[in-house]
Amino acid sequence: MALFMTVNLGGNLHYILVHRALILATMLLVAFAAGVSTLLFQTVTHNRVLTPSIMGFEALFVLLQTAMIFFIDAPGISLLGVVGKFLCESLLLVLFSALLYRWLFIGRGNDLHLLLLVGIICGTLFRSFATLLQRLLTPGEFAILQGRMFATFTRAPPELLGVSAAVVLAAAPIIWRMRFRFDVLALGRDTAVSLGIDYRHNVTAILLLVSVLVAISTALVGPLTFLGFMVANLAYLIGGSHQHRFLLPTAFLLGIISLVGGQLILEHLLKMSGALSVVIEFLGGSLFLFLLLKKATL
Repeated sequence: MALFMTVNLGGNLHYILVHRALILATMLLVAFAAGVSTLLFQTVTHNRVLTPSIMGFEALFVLLQTAMIFFIDAPGISLLGVVGKFLCESLLLVLFSALLYRWLFIGRGNDLHLLLLVGIICGTLFRSFATLLQRLLTPGEFAILQGRMFATFTRAPPELLGVSAAVVLAAAPIIWRMRFRFDVLALGRDTAVSLGIDYRHNVTAILLLVSVLVAISTALVGPLTFLGFMVANLAYLIGGSHQHRFLLPTAFLLGIISLVGGQLILEHLLKMSGALSVVIEFLGGSLFLFLLLKKATL
């Protein structure tokens, strides 16, 4: 982070430092939201292959954005303001995800193939509805929507960063307080219940936290399918423990290294010859296929 803020400084220092600080703040928030949400989601599902994105959370977010522009229209959306639009989208995402996914993780026998099938079907359904509505948008409305569908770390509005930071700062202490409860939930439903954990209540609370964090990450930079998956699985490998007091900070720090380090290399060594989101999606997708094939051969 120090290198990102100070390397190749020149020209208007105030403008450059403010610009880099906004990008750095965006990356910090996304690193926390993506890494922690995926880690908690895998704790609930008891499987390190599943992620919120694979289960259709981000496809649902794109559908909600498309539906808001289609039914309210772009001028109506602009009246809400950046913060109002973000809060509406986040609230709708939390409500929809709680209704759609809560029942999947309450039952006793969660089958990997069933969960993947449901996730693929839900994601495909949401994308199909979104595509249908996008075809009915005017060219101006579609241009506004298209600008939100590709991940980038350089365009987050400062007021949205403030709201996102407030939500993250409110959620982080709650998550850290529950870190030992996550360890018990990771042992399975029967074990958690026998140890006195209210399984249904805690799973619902975790899914709500995951929904909020996914909403923040997607609203700030756009869909990033495999960032959380990559840092969460690397956290298990590097952390050397399944205790969440080690996994949570490790995932967060790995997310910072991936985003800030990757952006630093792309900007100053590769002269922006590629997009950071494309590199992350390629590496994360390759890791996902590797783990999926490895699990299938066991």
